[in-house]
Amino acid sequence: MQKKGAWAEWLSDSLWASVSPRRSAASEAEPSFGPPPSSSSASERESDISRHSLLFAQLSKKEVDLDELRKLASEGIPDGAGIRSTVWKLLLGYLPRDRQSWNEELEKRRAQYMAFKDEFLLANTSEVSRRVEEASKCVKEVIENDINGGSLERGNGAVVEHPLSLGQSSIWNQFFQDSEMVEQIDRDVKRTHPDMNFFCGDSSDAMSNQESLRNALIIFAKLNPGLRYVQGMNEILATLFYVFRSDPDDTNAAWAEADSFFCFVELLSGFRDNFCQKLDNSAVGIRSTLNKLSQLLKMHDPDLWHHLEVKNEVNPQFYAFRWITLLLTHEFNLADTLHIWDVLLSDPQGPQETLLRVCCAMLILARKRILARDFASIVKLLQDYPPTNISHLLYVANKLRAQPSA
Repeated sequence: MQKKGAWAEWLSDSLWASVSPRRSAASEAEPSFGPPPSSSSASERESDISRHSLLFAQLSKKEVDLDELRKLASEGIPDGAGIRSTVWKLLLGYLPRDRQSWNEELEKRRAQYMAFKDEFLLANTSEVSRRVEEASKCVKEVIENDINGGSLERGNGAVVEHPLSLGQSSIWNQFFQDSEMVEQIDRDVKRTHPDMNFFCGDSSDAMSNQESLRNALIIFAKLNPGLRYVQGMNEILATLFYVFRSDPDDTNAAWAEADSFFCFVELLSGFRDNFCQKLDNSAVGIRSTLNKLSQLLKMHDPDLWHHLEVKNEVNPQFYAFRWITLLLTHEFNLADTLHIWDVLLSDPQGPQETLLRVCCAMLILARKRILARDFASIVKLLQDYPPTNISHLLYVANKLRAQPSA
């Protein structure tokens, strides 16, 4: 057993202090879904081929063994062939284990999503248009003395809501709230992965993909009035949508909007408390989650924790709020994010604890740099996390699971 405060020997290896070369702009912009690059070693290619074969064999079974699938996926899902798309749907519970039920389940869910679109996007627009027309006619028929309690009363006794009514049940109040929310969603969607032609630009594909993100986020907000839309949700949804829209199966790709919506709902169910401002200071809110990260670092590397939080007063809220709420989508390029999510989604206990271990590993890998800095430079470093080897990062995170104390 190590002495309290001792530095774990397995982390002393220069491997963890090494800095990976920064990716080129091209490699950061678009993850490759083709065969492994020629620069990969023969052993890496063989490993990818082996995992590809094992995953494909598992997905071909009449009933998928989720325990085995999680184990394989946690080691990394090879890009290409639509494997990641199918595996993620299984890991998130969107697809059942029974392979023969997949088509039926997908048809049911996709039909349900189309019903949501009709109810929350098309029908809602028609209702607002009807109310606008009705109110316009009413205003012409009444005089100022007819305005009673925020409503307009016609001569025939019919009451029409005043457009400036602030009542909670007012269609107008709801309309203006929804308009503000939709404007925020539009702004965020247009800023999603600005370096990727898949999401940004004037191409029909990019505009269609933006529209899909917009639709899914609006529907989510309408179905979850207690939470609605919170900035950053677009980044999480975009990761799912990219994987599903890139599926080589044309039918699956065409239904990426519906599939990503339901998987987004499943994924966010484990993190929604982090987005609820009313719960910020509760035992399940974001402050509690940040405190768990602090305690995890203190347990595994008390010296680093002391330098950060005691000596320099750099608490997790200065850097880890975004790490946790956006599931690291803003700290790494999309290709690396996909590999991190392979591990997050593979945890049978859910991704929350694994996410904290990855965040803790990020601090440990930057240990030497952090120890050489003061408050301002530490915050700057962690808010713009340096390039790192994702395989090393995930290895360290896994070691933290196996090393309960330091």
